Amino acid sequence: MKLTNKEFIKNIEKKYIFEKNPSVAVAVSGGPDSMSLLFLINAFIKYKKGKLMALIVDHRIRKNSKEEARLISTYLDKNNINSQILTANKNKVRKKSMNEARDNRYNLLTDYCIKNNILHLFIAHHKDDNLETFLSRKIAGSDFYGLKSMSELSFYNRVNIIRPLLNFSKEMLLSYTKKNKIEYINDPSNFNLDYTRPTIRNFLKKSDQKTIKEINKDFENILFYSPYFIQMIHEILLKNIVDVDSKQIVISLNNIKNLNEITSENIIRRIYQFLFYQSNAPRSKKTKILISELKKLNFNIFNLKGMIVKKNDDFLTFSRKFV
Repeated sequence: MKLTNKEFIKNIEKKYIFEKNPSVAVAVSGGPDSMSLLFLINAFIKYKKGKLMALIVDHRIRKNSKEEARLISTYLDKNNINSQILTANKNKVRKKSMNEARDNRYNLLTDYCIKNNILHLFIAHHKDDNLETFLSRKIAGSDFYGLKSMSELSFYNRVNIIRPLLNFSKEMLLSYTKKNKIEYINDPSNFNLDYTRPTIRNFLKKSDQKTIKEINKDFENILFYSPYFIQMIHEILLKNIVDVDSKQIVISLNNIKNLNEITSENIIRRIYQFLFYQSNAPRSKKTKILISELKKLNFNIFNLKGMIVKKNDDFLTFSRKFV
């Protein structure tokens, strides 16, 4: 598939539904990935006669992050693209880790979208990113649900997250920036091997074609079979629900206890996502602790990341608070 404005617009209209004269936002780091996406979306928005806002996050992790954000904003202004710099709260920058930066970034981006009535937020994750995510989760021991990695369309904090570049490689994005004379900056953390993702990226870069081919085949198998696994989880959950409303879900305790750990874990994760209206579920380690506790005769109550799991006779009640 070629990466041109014309082909991109055709592809995005085929895959997604937008309101008339859509108002959208694009997360912009200033790197070649997000700059490519921004200019592609800019072409799409002009075609649809909508509104575009480029959102630049000053994560406050590196000393020059503020200067970089201003530099990007100035460049976009010269190209007649509206932008807004969002600065992370000092109190939320403590660990200065990649996970902390990610959470701060998504919260800032989606909060802005909600306050400004923007339904769609575009993120520049691409094919190489997804492969790196797959390897990272495989190393961490993720199951089928986690190994399918990033989805093109997801929901976070009441905002549609769209990743339209997952079928395009980094090489294609660099080619697009070069052809369209788009300037960009390089994030030095992308080369810091103290972080997991740059280490995986370095491994892939140094791997031979045979290894890359095998990893891609493994990933493609996961993408193919994961929908069937997810459907199975949903069917098992629906068959075992005793009662459900917006505040709680009640299921049979024995039915959960008799399932294997992987299935039980995924059912609990789906319940959490339903109750808290978000795609992020508790970490596998915490969910496994709950599963272990459920098998004890004296089990009564458990708090899983704000979700209360309580035993009532032969039933389990999952809720956001005591009911």
